[in-house]
Amino acid sequence: RSVYDDQPNAHQRFMEKLDACIRNHDREIEKMCNFHHQGFVDAITELLKVRADAEKLKVQVTDTNRRLQDAGKEVIAQTEEVIRCRVQQRNITTVVEKLQLCLPVLEMYSKLKEQMNVKRYYSALKTMEQLENLYLPRVSQYRFCQIMIENLPKLREEIKEISMSDLKDFLESIRKHSDRIGETAMKQAQQQKTFSTPLQKQNNLNYGRNMCLGRSRILESKNEITLKRTFEEDDEHEEEVLTAQDLVDFSPVYRCLHIYSVLGDGEIFENYYRKQRRKQARLVLQPQSSMHETVEGYRRYFSQIVGFFVVEDHILHVTQGLVTRTYTDELWNMALSKIIAVLRTHSSYCSDPDLVLELKNLIVVFADTLQGYGFPVNRLFDLLFEIRDQYNETLLKKWSGLFRDIFEADNYSPIPVGNEEEYKIVISKFPFQDPEFDKQSFPKKLPMSQSVPQIYIQVKEFIYASLKFSESLHRSSTEIDDMLRKSTNLLLTRTLSSCLQNLIKKPHIGLTELVQIIINTTHLEQACKYLEDFISNITNISQVTVHTARLYGLSTFKDARHAAEGEIYTKLNQKIDEFIQIADYDWTMSESDGRASGYLMDLINFLRSTFQVFTHLPGKVAQTACMSACQHLSTSLMQMLLDSELKQISMGAIQQFNLDVIQCELFASSEPVPGFQGDTLQLAFIDLRQLLDLFMVWDWSTYLADYGQATSKYLRVNPSTALTLLEKMKDSSKKNNIFAQFRKNDRDKQKLIETVVKQLRSLVNGMSQHT
Repeated sequence: RSVYDDQPNAHQRFMEKLDACIRNHDREIEKMCNFHHQGFVDAITELLKVRADAEKLKVQVTDTNRRLQDAGKEVIAQTEEVIRCRVQQRNITTVVEKLQLCLPVLEMYSKLKEQMNVKRYYSALKTMEQLENLYLPRVSQYRFCQIMIENLPKLREEIKEISMSDLKDFLESIRKHSDRIGETAMKQAQQQKTFSTPLQKQNNLNYGRNMCLGRSRILESKNEITLKRTFEEDDEHEEEVLTAQDLVDFSPVYRCLHIYSVLGDGEIFENYYRKQRRKQARLVLQPQSSMHETVEGYRRYFSQIVGFFVVEDHILHVTQGLVTRTYTDELWNMALSKIIAVLRTHSSYCSDPDLVLELKNLIVVFADTLQGYGFPVNRLFDLLFEIRDQYNETLLKKWSGLFRDIFEADNYSPIPVGNEEEYKIVISKFPFQDPEFDKQSFPKKLPMSQSVPQIYIQVKEFIYASLKFSESLHRSSTEIDDMLRKSTNLLLTRTLSSCLQNLIKKPHIGLTELVQIIINTTHLEQACKYLEDFISNITNISQVTVHTARLYGLSTFKDARHAAEGEIYTKLNQKIDEFIQIADYDWTMSESDGRASGYLMDLINFLRSTFQVFTHLPGKVAQTACMSACQHLSTSLMQMLLDSELKQISMGAIQQFNLDVIQCELFASSEPVPGFQGDTLQLAFIDLRQLLDLFMVWDWSTYLADYGQATSKYLRVNPSTALTLLEKMKDSSKKNNIFAQFRKNDRDKQKLIETVVKQLRSLVNGMSQHT
């Protein structure tokens, strides 16, 4: 240790001591050898002795070895065989052990392939997960495992592609068959509604509850997988009613959703599904251009939409997160806006009220169905009120044609009834009540013509037609009553009134027809109260209700009567003008014929026969017509005298004209229409009478002296009228009496005429200056 501690001279001292020690050991060895040398020699001697024996033994051993080798060759061969077998056995054991590790992997992979073949893709993904996490790590050193590991991602992609392909087929299939799905859902909703109608009358809330129950049954019903691609015709006698979900196999959606969720791509799948369904929604909401032509076009349109949202609602309730309530509400609001716009456009093309009514019924079923699935449909019912106005317009157009046909087919004669049965048939159609008429014996005639009961029946039919639209709109009886009264008022005040006005203006309608029209409108006006009762009966709303609207038939028929009365006055005047036009006066005759003109007698006879027809008219109407006719006749005769084309009139012509005016006065005094007081009707000819008297009597002094006084005998004679007629006579005297200047009387008369003319002109000028 001191050596290693490097003490001074330690190494040298260590070597010295070591040499001393060696020398000591050499002496001891030498002593030992000397001590045992004799024994060594003895041993060598003995060994030499043994040498000979060893040689013998060697020979014996060699011989024994040779013989042993010969005898052991077989054993060696057997031993090598045993060793080889043992190696094989060990290898087999190793192989078995490794195979026992590999077989589950291969079995799982085989199972995976089988699942892929039978399209059990979700199970296949689970198998892949087990392979990756449990089996393959145990045998990852083998090449076939590496191949499997490389194939698994490919199989996953294949599964994704296949499941997506199935989903696309599913989407395409439900797009094609959504109309049948929707049709089934609408039928079920309609059946549910029919079933719950009695309960609804007791409690309006029951309807919504029943729809919710129906919807729950739909959602809880088993999901038959298999989209019935070949839909069979409905069997009315089949007890089992298929729900909408029974027609659809939703497994591709579930499978694809699960697969993408397992693969961690659930969000990608959700986005894809929603995007594709939005595209399909736009296609479903796009109507055919000819949809408005038939109800089938609307039915298919609604069925497709219902089918679309039934599928979405089912997906909402049986999956988590694929679609959400917010998503479906957004989709529905978009669809609802499009649906309303489409219906507004296409319904405006409908001119057939029956088609509009069927469209309304479809909209109601459509709305009720989707309301049962939780979609808000208030805007659809608001749209129905717009369509109701259009429906009323189409009804008004249809009934306008019906009214025109009735008026054209009418003979405008009182309805003859030969016996009690015929009478009952008529009053069963029209509420006619007249105690005085009932007292008359058969045969007799009802005052109105055949068009009156027909119009009354058609108004009731219109009310029924209007009521049909108001059904199923979830409105109260009061609202329905108000709608019926408003639409009936439109029918009376617009359609029927217009038809009556057009009828009255038609040229082929004569005075007899106009008289009958006035009588008809009177009876139709009286029947309005029965129409109000009719509306109240079918709506169960009393007329004493504060908000009940009234029918405006009173004003409608009054206006029609006034128009008919005015047309009577116009046609009478036109007829008078026709007679006046055929007048053929000889204005230069020297003296009258002594009798009235033929045209005037014909005119008076026409007026007499016409006014006899007026006996069925209200008294004031007949009196007004008679007074109007007389006034128009008087005015026409006065215009004939004062016609600017008539240049000269002889006294004989004045006398002849006076005879015609006398006949007019006699006609007026004969009271052609009862009810005039005194000589009221004759006053229509007072202007003519005073003018003719002035010229017949030649009483110019009295006329000029009393002019302007209220007591004047010729108060109705205007100076300008007298002047015009006097100048015509003055010209006639000059032309016809070329020798008048040679006869003193004629000269005096001519001077008198000139003097009167001057005075009349001064009166006329004075009147114009005063004016």
